[in-house]
Amino acid sequence: MPTFETLLYAVEDGVATITLNRPDKLNAFNTTMMKELIAAFDETDGDDNVRAVIVTGAGRAFCAGADLSAGAATFDYDQRGGEDKAARQEEGVHRDGGGLVTLRIYDSLKPVISACNGAAVGIGVTMQLAMDIRLASDTARYGFVFARRGINPEACSSWFLPRLVGLQQALEWCYTGRIFPAQEALDGGLIRSIHAPDDLLPAARAIAREIADNTAPVSVAITRQLMYRMAGAAHPMDAHKADSRGIQARGRAADAREGVTSFLEKRPPNYPDKVSKDLPDIWPHWTAPTFS
Repeated sequence: MPTFETLLYAVEDGVATITLNRPDKLNAFNTTMMKELIAAFDETDGDDNVRAVIVTGAGRAFCAGADLSAGAATFDYDQRGGEDKAARQEEGVHRDGGGLVTLRIYDSLKPVISACNGAAVGIGVTMQLAMDIRLASDTARYGFVFARRGINPEACSSWFLPRLVGLQQALEWCYTGRIFPAQEALDGGLIRSIHAPDDLLPAARAIAREIADNTAPVSVAITRQLMYRMAGAAHPMDAHKADSRGIQARGRAADAREGVTSFLEKRPPNYPDKVSKDLPDIWPHWTAPTFS
């Protein structure tokens, strides 16, 4: 089991829980947390025992945004130099650390559930946009505060947010940069449901259990990537190509036989295929964009 400086990581009964763990800093995001979140999702993808992932925060916040301890130079990586300048350079551009995290979550082979337990501001909310199902405590507060800090939205949120809530709502939240409560997030389509604080993690685990106990993990991995990749497809033919390859590959797999047989025999399924070795390539026509 990996150990991290800024995260807690645990796996129980097929569900991995990643807890942002800088409670004295309201779980503020820094370079170490960026690297550790990417490593944690590498771990969940590589562990066939993990069927679903929950992300939450320690203490009274989910994540209060970027760590501002560098003061006015927080976002000036040329001035800060050192690791902050060198670690994420590509083609002369300092790559946004939040974007590296959301791109890694986008590539996840396991479903990701957000259990937002408190303040979620800046990267604290934009990292959740790449998660699949977002639950919130009634104490949660959200804010796309970038314009109030003199910067622009990051973490690929200009791609994710309008797809989740529509362009008008996305623009209002980002133009104003105001903090808004969980009820407004629910009304705007950002989150699935609101829960009392003590009920938040049990509700997230109940969804994770529904997935882990009843579905084929390879099928879930394919489904997740189909939905995300096709969100930007130019034509439904792209989906038809990928769907067809997937059905052909999965139809002859042991999971499909088990899925039908267990249903007919009225028993819980025991899917044998593994994400680590049985994931079919259904994307011969897909080329992932590169940084430029």
